[in-house]
Formats: sequence, structure tokens, C-alpha cells
Amino acid sequence: MTATVPDHRRSVGTGVLLGVAVMAAVDEIVFHQLLGWHHFYDRATPDVALLSDGLLHAAELVMLVAGVFLVADLSRSGRLARASASGGALLGAGGFQLFDGLVDHKLLQLHQVRYGVDLLPYDLAWNAAGLVLLAAGAVVTRRAGRALRGRATG
Repeated sequence: MTATVPDHRRSVGTGVLLGVAVMAAVDEIVFHQLLGWHHFYDRATPDVALLSDGLLHAAELVMLVAGVFLVADLSRSGRLARASASGGALLGAGGFQLFDGLVDHKLLQLHQVRYGVDLLPYDLAWNAAGLVLLAAGAVVTRRAGRALRGRATG
């Protein structure tokens, strides 16, 4: 019988999917619903803004369910590399945060972090949080990959 080897690449990819889903959920729940700072699309009527939030929420739930199924499949087959998946989750969360801050907020101007305030501190904090998550994800993912390669050759 051949021993199963953890799959670094699939574990990272699954983690990225889950990280994007979780960060989208945090954005939707905290900033859209609880604080009411913005909607996904604020350049139309309140009904369209609410619809855009619902579509974001639906996409986030689909990603979350798919990610859970992928984790279950990797785990069942003995191929889940937990550290790799954790690093991927940080990469996904940071990538979502930075994409939202740079593309959605600034390039496409779908919405801003908040309205009626000086945006600079909010933009800096939003994008810095994304960069910190990305950097942490890169470190964790790199270390996890090295550990798995060392285990395979050692």
C-alpha cells in the first residue's frame, strides 16, 4: 500500500478559496450590514445597492461551501496539508481585501470604505490590512511547502 502524500498545491488553492469567501463574509457582515458604511455597488438606487450585496453574499456562500467540500475531499484522501491550506486562506483573505481596496474602491469606484469622512486613513488601513494578510500568507505557504518537500526527500 502506498502512503498518501499531502498535496501542497491543492491545499493552498483550497485555502485561497476559503480565505476569499471568509473575507467577503467579513466585509459583507461587518461593513455592509452592521456598520452600514457601504454596499457592494453604491452608484445606483438603494434597491440596486441591496441587490448587489445579496449577489456578493450568494457568491461568498457558494465559495464557502465549495471550499468546505474541497477540504473534506483532501482530508478524506489524506492529502490535506493543513499548514498549506492555512497559508492559502491568508493569501485569499489578503488578496480579496487588497483587490477590494484598489480595484473596487479606487479603479472602478463601485463604493468607498466609508462616506462623509477623509478617506485617506480608511484607504490606508484597508489596504495595509490586505498587505499584512498577503505577507503572512506568503510566509506560511512558503514554509509549509519547504516542510513538505523536506519531508518527502528526508
